[in-house]
Amino acid sequence: MERRRMDAALLVLFLGHLAAALEVPLDLPQPPTITHQSPKDYIIDPRENIIIHCEAKGKPHPSFSWTRNGTHFDIDEDPNVTMRPHSGTLVVDISRAKAEHYECVYQCTARNKHGTAVSNNIVVQQSRSPLWSKEKIKPIVVQEGVSLVLPCRPPAGLPPPIIFWMDNNFQRLPQSSRVAQSLNGDLYFSNVLRDDSRNDYICYARFPYTQTIQQKQPITVKVLNMDAINDTMAAFYNDTDLFSEPADDRKPSFLIPSGPSSSKTVLRGQVLEMECIAEALPTPEISWTKVSGDLPAKRTSFLHYQRTLRIVNVSESDAGDYRCTARNQLGSVHHTIHVTVKAAPYWISGAPRNLVLAPGESGVLTCRASGTPKPSITWAMNGIPIENSPKDLSRKVEDDTIIFTDVQAGSSAVYQCNVSNDYGYLLSNAFVNVLSEPPRVLTPANKVYQVIKNHQALIDCASFGSPIPKITWFKDSRSSTLDGDPYILHDNGTLEIHIAQAHNSGRYTCVARNSIGIYENHIFLEVKEPTRILKQPEYKVVQRGRSVVFECKVKHDPSLVPTMTWLKDDGELPDDERLILGSDSLTITDVTENDAGVYTCITNTTLDHDSASAELTVVERPDPPTDLELTDQKKRSVQLTWTPGDEHNSPIQKFLIQYEDLLHHRGHWHNLTEVPGTKTTAHLKLSPYIHYTFRVLALNAVGFSRPSFPSRVFKTEPAAPDENPTGVQGFGTEHDNLVISWKPLSGLQSNGPGLHYKVMWRQKAVDSDWTTVSVANNSKFVVSGTPTFVPYELKVQAVNDYGAGPEPAIAHGYSGEDLPVAAPENVQAIALNSTLAEVHWDPVPFKSIRGHLKGFKVYYWRERSLHKHNPHHVEKQILTFSGNHSRGMLPGLHPFSLYSFNVRVYNGKGEGPPSPTQQFDTPEGVPGAPTSLIVTNPNLDSLTLEWNPPHVRNGRITGYTLKYQPVNNSNELGPVEELALPANETSVTLPNLKYSTRYKFYLNAKTVRGAGPAISQEGVTIMDEAVASRQVDIATQGWFIGLMCAIALLILILLIICFIQRNKGGKYPVKEKEDAHTDPEFQPMKDDDCTFGEYSDNEDHKPLKGSRTPSNGTVKRDDSDDSLVDYGEGGDGQFNEDGSFIGQYSGKSASRDTAEGHESSEAPSPINAMNSLNSFV
Repeated sequence: MERRRMDAALLVLFLGHLAAALEVPLDLPQPPTITHQSPKDYIIDPRENIIIHCEAKGKPHPSFSWTRNGTHFDIDEDPNVTMRPHSGTLVVDISRAKAEHYECVYQCTARNKHGTAVSNNIVVQQSRSPLWSKEKIKPIVVQEGVSLVLPCRPPAGLPPPIIFWMDNNFQRLPQSSRVAQSLNGDLYFSNVLRDDSRNDYICYARFPYTQTIQQKQPITVKVLNMDAINDTMAAFYNDTDLFSEPADDRKPSFLIPSGPSSSKTVLRGQVLEMECIAEALPTPEISWTKVSGDLPAKRTSFLHYQRTLRIVNVSESDAGDYRCTARNQLGSVHHTIHVTVKAAPYWISGAPRNLVLAPGESGVLTCRASGTPKPSITWAMNGIPIENSPKDLSRKVEDDTIIFTDVQAGSSAVYQCNVSNDYGYLLSNAFVNVLSEPPRVLTPANKVYQVIKNHQALIDCASFGSPIPKITWFKDSRSSTLDGDPYILHDNGTLEIHIAQAHNSGRYTCVARNSIGIYENHIFLEVKEPTRILKQPEYKVVQRGRSVVFECKVKHDPSLVPTMTWLKDDGELPDDERLILGSDSLTITDVTENDAGVYTCITNTTLDHDSASAELTVVERPDPPTDLELTDQKKRSVQLTWTPGDEHNSPIQKFLIQYEDLLHHRGHWHNLTEVPGTKTTAHLKLSPYIHYTFRVLALNAVGFSRPSFPSRVFKTEPAAPDENPTGVQGFGTEHDNLVISWKPLSGLQSNGPGLHYKVMWRQKAVDSDWTTVSVANNSKFVVSGTPTFVPYELKVQAVNDYGAGPEPAIAHGYSGEDLPVAAPENVQAIALNSTLAEVHWDPVPFKSIRGHLKGFKVYYWRERSLHKHNPHHVEKQILTFSGNHSRGMLPGLHPFSLYSFNVRVYNGKGEGPPSPTQQFDTPEGVPGAPTSLIVTNPNLDSLTLEWNPPHVRNGRITGYTLKYQPVNNSNELGPVEELALPANETSVTLPNLKYSTRYKFYLNAKTVRGAGPAISQEGVTIMDEAVASRQVDIATQGWFIGLMCAIALLILILLIICFIQRNKGGKYPVKEKEDAHTDPEFQPMKDDDCTFGEYSDNEDHKPLKGSRTPSNGTVKRDDSDDSLVDYGEGGDGQFNEDGSFIGQYSGKSASRDTAEGHESSEAPSPINAMNSLNSFV
């Protein structure tokens, strides 16, 4: 980001402060001081009145007089001259006189009672723009290749005119390394060409003061070769200059300057221009070096195609030898220019300064200057040479210095210092003013200075007094003077803070003291935050027609009001309604290519500013290529060239070349090839028998251009095919045929008319000849009467009217398939567990398959359960095993069942016959839950339970297990009792129970493989009548009723408080309990009183307290090394012994843990619950 600050302005202000310290207030007595005068060399416009300036100040105000050519000029005697009131400026009315009468040397004198000041010698000259002398310029005829100089020779003017060459249409003549204008205005040709022939070489002279242009007569130049010169010699012989020297190639020689060396003198501070113009063929190149050192890089420039060396602000170090060299292929030439630097007088430490002294003080006037040659210095007092002035013992002149000692009142005067040598003079006035004045502060009281933080602060205390007052600064409380870091006190009284900070704000007091008095002034400093652009506009690339937004977010001091300005390419924004200015943004809608450029956001306050720039690049799809041309035409190739269109600021990435086949696919364009965006030509490989037209599209980052106009038609000759059909394959649709198919050739691949195919086949592994047929307009052929599923070798060759394609490759195929004729043998099954069996079989012979082996299918079904009470099941299931397998797994079987199965092989045609049906038994598994469980006959201390056996027995029931435990009114669980029951019972009566108690019952069945899942139920014993009567008596007592009411009221109050707390987001005891214990059924037992946690009967199948199951939640299945593929198609998971997927039950999922919190994931088990209760016994 470009940041422009006010440092330069502050520096100028600082220097101004230093100068202001020398000013004497105009209400005090002081000698004259000349404040404005005309320049020493004063060129005037003769058409306007002459004004010669001379302004001065002093107390009392000075009077003015003039000298002309060294003698007194009596203005009153010249009616054409007047002096402006309260001024010494002369006005000459030239309406009644000629300006040349007033071309003289003038000097102004300003005097009052304290002294006299004089101006420079003002040389008045009028500007002159004389006409060109009339002359008849002969035509110039030159031979091609020679050098030529067209002279200008303008009339002398004041100041000298500016020269340039133009034609009749006022168009500047082009210049180059071959043709250039010299410093004197002549036009030089290093060598001429036929194109240089013209009749309007015109030299113009522009005179700047009069703003007039003078024109020389046109010059005619005719450039001919030798034959043409001889033919036209007679016509020009009498009135032309004829140049007919032969123009051979030659090494350079200088036209100007002449000779091997030259010299030049230049004054210090002026511009040094040196030129070397050479002629040669071929055109030479010019170079410059400084023999005695290096060229001053920052002040040096080369003009006019290196012919001119220009050095600005010349100093003594620029003196020396400079060498210019002209060089071409045939040689080189050198010229040395010796430069001498002279110097008109110039001040070394500035002009003498005014002195203000109090009576008795001393001082010095210094007039220190230099020059080449060394200048002489003379002094005058009040315009009179000092040696002719009255003697003064307090004054002593020593060369360039006047020393004043113990000056007295009344000795004020103006002293003139004149420094001169051969090249000019310096004249300076400096007064000595003897005053006795108390201090005064010239800076306005209570002035407020505002500066930006981290910038320099200059607080002014301009003062005057005689003797010169001493300045002291204080801040706020005036506890101490401001001297030393961070403050800098300058000689003129200015207080500087190099890097201002916020704490530097406040009130400052400046105190001026001298021997006569004291004066103080209050000044305020405010340090402001800098203005910064926080979010700068960013570089944008936008497609034409869209919108773009430049953001410019600014931070500034709150007390400063910023203004934001937008520039485009450092100029004002175009006046266009599409440009929308926001408070901190610039939006351009419907962008056009003219909107491209650099946009600058400038934010200004009264103290500082900041700026940031960003470039907008407008892109668009490229213009279509043009000028398509076909070259280097061959039978199967052509060279295509084109001219790219405008890329619209987005480089072209590639060119896409398309073609249209006017013979086969008229109107359809196809992609042919691509070339990089840097190329404009492509070598195209073509196919025979195509009528091509081409077009080109260009692609850049925006997209494809529109297609170019098509090229002319290019026709290729027909030829035999270059390739054969692909995708040749053979297969049968019937058991006795062979279908040969292929991918046909396109029209582009056909290479000629009459395309057809030569189809060949023979049976593999049989020594037989190829059978051949010709097929046209088709892509397949059917061979009938083939043996079933026999391998064949196949070939398909492309043929047209011009010949056959290359020898085709051999493809392989089979004739048609038929159903397998054999079944797998040696089929057997092994039950691995109650839900999984493994089936084995022997492979089927290849000849019996009669086709491509696809796999095997196992048909199996459950005949019946081995339990006498279960019905028969005959629903068949199929498992498919793809590929050549000899075994497979049958998952998901029912335990304790009889299964039948058979195995069949299948090919692409279908299934073969089944193998003989085999059978196998599955072993017993754990039973299901009892079908029902009900509680009957509740008594005071007993309950009767009745149940039905499991519907799914999975084996022979060996007995039942009953577990039960009491549940109190707070849902806490009591100790568990367990009872083993025989298999033939379906009811039981439980004695010795507690009266009026709720019980939880769990019943499960068992087989030899273990216990199955439990069914649960609840029951309640009846209440004792005596206890009930006592409870009724208590409930009817008044104290009991009152207690219950109080408790109810207390609970209501607590509920209201909890509701309020919950609305405020606070926790309450119930919430804390919920946070600590997510599920009341799984509270840990309290070790101190051996009681259970809370119990919930929301679900009948919650686990008993402390119950556990295996960690994976499943019954472990038998180990097996079988692969998953043994389970047939679609089997993703393994199976446990009862036929359920292990994947459904194994382990705890992360989602379950998240959803259930600390709830146990163990399966319910009354047995484990009993084990956990052993600690309470």
